[in-house]
Amino acid sequence: MYTAVFKRLFDVLAAFLGLLLLLPVFLLVTILLFFANQGKPFFFQIRPGKNARLFKIVKFKTMNDKRGADGRLLPDSQRLTPVGRFVRKTSLDEIPQLINVLKGDMSLIGPRPLLPEYLILYSDEQARRHDVRPGITGWAQVNGRNAISWQQKFAYDIWYVDNISLLLDLRITLLTLRKVIKSEGISADGQATTQAFNGKN
Repeated sequence: MYTAVFKRLFDVLAAFLGLLLLLPVFLLVTILLFFANQGKPFFFQIRPGKNARLFKIVKFKTMNDKRGADGRLLPDSQRLTPVGRFVRKTSLDEIPQLINVLKGDMSLIGPRPLLPEYLILYSDEQARRHDVRPGITGWAQVNGRNAISWQQKFAYDIWYVDNISLLLDLRITLLTLRKVIKSEGISADGQATTQAFNGKN
């Protein structure tokens, strides 16, 4: 009953209230990133959702589009702007995803939506992470986030799929707030962004 009805109802109400309460922050970050990223405060990307259905995720854009002499984008660490670094460290870059929650693409809590090119790399067990809507935060995020291996993340994702409940979602919500306040697990050691999944790591 919770998964079929109440989880979606809670998502809609919480996302609407969240956007309403965070509107001043949303507008301020949008303005700051507008100037930091040459008029591009938002980042859009195609991600697979429930049942691997593709949707367009929206986040605050924390990296600029600067390129080297060869025309290729500079490394992530060089494109991460000071404003973007702060936005990412405080997890403010996730706020626009509340729009995805309202649209039904995502849930507040669930496995994080990853890149579509990873779909062919999943084992049958790992692919089960798409049995539910992806989330802004999830069990893997409160158990290490980007500081743990992909295999660990997927194991946490599948455990969540098999044990989803109201109490678990409330626990993840509280643990997420603590992680955000302490800025834990934002990235792996020595890396500005998450290492790409290659089917083994």
